[in-house]
Amino acid sequence: MRKRIVIVLLLAALLAVSGWFLYQHFTTRRSLILTLQGDIDIRQVNIGFRVTGRVKEMKLEEGDVVRSGDLAATLDDVPYQEQVRRAEAQVAQAQANYTEMANGHRAEEIAQARAQLDQAKVKYENAQRFFERQNELQRNRVISKSDYDNATASRDSLKAQVDLAQANLNLELAGNRIEDIDSAKAQLENARANLASAQQNLADCQLFAPVDGVIITRAVEPGTIVSTSSIIYSICQNEPVWVRTYVDERDLGLIYPGMKALVYNDTNPNRPYLGQIGFISPVAEFTPKTVETQELRTDLVYRLRVIITKPDKYLRQGMPVTLKMVKSHKANEETIP
Repeated sequence: MRKRIVIVLLLAALLAVSGWFLYQHFTTRRSLILTLQGDIDIRQVNIGFRVTGRVKEMKLEEGDVVRSGDLAATLDDVPYQEQVRRAEAQVAQAQANYTEMANGHRAEEIAQARAQLDQAKVKYENAQRFFERQNELQRNRVISKSDYDNATASRDSLKAQVDLAQANLNLELAGNRIEDIDSAKAQLENARANLASAQQNLADCQLFAPVDGVIITRAVEPGTIVSTSSIIYSICQNEPVWVRTYVDERDLGLIYPGMKALVYNDTNPNRPYLGQIGFISPVAEFTPKTVETQELRTDLVYRLRVIITKPDKYLRQGMPVTLKMVKSHKANEETIP
């Protein structure tokens, strides 16, 4: 009796385990609703100098792994160092001019203007007294008309010198005009801007990698004269990595942004990569010749971008892959049909 009970329990356990495996199998089958073909697409960055010049050093080779901020190449920076020195001298000159304008005239200059005014007044007072004597003599007809005219002209000339000296002293006391100070300040700011531009040009003689990745093209060699449009290196980024594929119009309703996908390549077909749809084109297009569909016929398709969640070094540009779209948002690498 006990033996029969044990056998029944074993059969019940076997049936339960079999049922669970069958449930998992069919559930997984039902979750995989669409299979697509595509290829790996990785962004490439073409980098170059922001200034023209002669290439001094190329530090990287094709295939080198680079990090963002690594020094990749340098230009001969001697001409740009000279530009910085000239700009620094212009800033110093403009600074001195602005300081002079803002501070006004020195006390010594004001004292000199006062002394010139006093000297002009003394000469005018002497000329005035001489004119008065000549005027008295002219009324008595003792001197000639020409002597009287000379005394008058000398008095008027010295009076004009007094007025001029007084005006110069007033200018010294008033200081520089606001317009002249503002003009000097603008010249100083312009000189500083030129210096900043020259310093930036000097810094741009060094080329740094902007992203993490791998050098795939080394376009020039040391000694080459390059312009701002010249490509020095091409870098294949580490991330993001996505799959470019296409879906038929009739299957468009089965997918949505954020939908999970299993990505298989030929290198390791038993370990798929996990991805999700990041982009669905809103515009239909005709099937490219490089895309294979099950019907192998020309039809309207929509372009998809499936982003790989955790890419590695085994995914390369242009690598063909197979995608299996998954309904569940809990798909993982163990979900293999």
